[in-house]
Amino acid sequence: MKNIIAVLALSSFFVFSACKKKDVPVSPTENVENIKNNEFVVDSVIVKDSTKVSDSLKLTFTSKLLVFPGLKDKALLDSIYFQNEKIKDFSKTGLQTYLESEKNSYFNTMKNDNKDWYSDMTYAQEWYSSSYMNLKSNTNGYMHIQYTGSAYIGGAHDEYGFSERVFDLKKNRKLELKDITSMPKNKLEAMLMKNLDKIKSGATDENGDVKNSEMLLVEKIPASDNFYFDEKNLYFHYSPYEIAAFAAGDITIPISWEELKGTLNAEFKERMKIK
Repeated sequence: MKNIIAVLALSSFFVFSACKKKDVPVSPTENVENIKNNEFVVDSVIVKDSTKVSDSLKLTFTSKLLVFPGLKDKALLDSIYFQNEKIKDFSKTGLQTYLESEKNSYFNTMKNDNKDWYSDMTYAQEWYSSSYMNLKSNTNGYMHIQYTGSAYIGGAHDEYGFSERVFDLKKNRKLELKDITSMPKNKLEAMLMKNLDKIKSGATDENGDVKNSEMLLVEKIPASDNFYFDEKNLYFHYSPYEIAAFAAGDITIPISWEELKGTLNAEFKERMKIK
């Protein structure tokens, strides 16, 4: 019963579970972003709505999709909207229609499939599903999109997760780790373990900050496909419970270009102007 029905199906990279994070405030109506970079235009559509299904239960649905009017390659668009396989029309109107359909499906499913459970509620609750696509960067033909999803369906806390994807707009495809470095995965995993505490998670206890390494749940940190980069580092992003305890939340681990020296793909190195 407690399956998260309308949260992003963000491939297989996480199992949602963590403390509640506040969503970025959005208008109930469509929010337009008009970002231009060398004629590269990004727009967006947002659907936000709520409904009351009983005296004690309110449902809220929020979802934002980016729109790329200049991108026409279907394989690239399919990859960009990988978590929404039902999308066939990538236009602004098509995406708006899709989100309205997803909203209605979420409301109907939650009302009908959970009636026995919420009918016994003794105090007011708000269950929700939210998902967002956010453009993080578009540099040297590499477009980084972060996908976030969160949901609450009763219990002690909500659940959330992340997916990071980088797209090569010059080749119309998703960038793979092998396009960046030839470093063997076992060596990358050793670097991830070594760098685990370089970026603090923000978790604290009565003694102050708690290191990520103190909450690790795995013996080996996988070099996953959930990565992105900037001019200094390659970053691997792990959702709650993926590698560490609940209190750690999501964890980002950097590996510097210097650490990857000698293994960087020549074309990638040149495009990113890495010395």
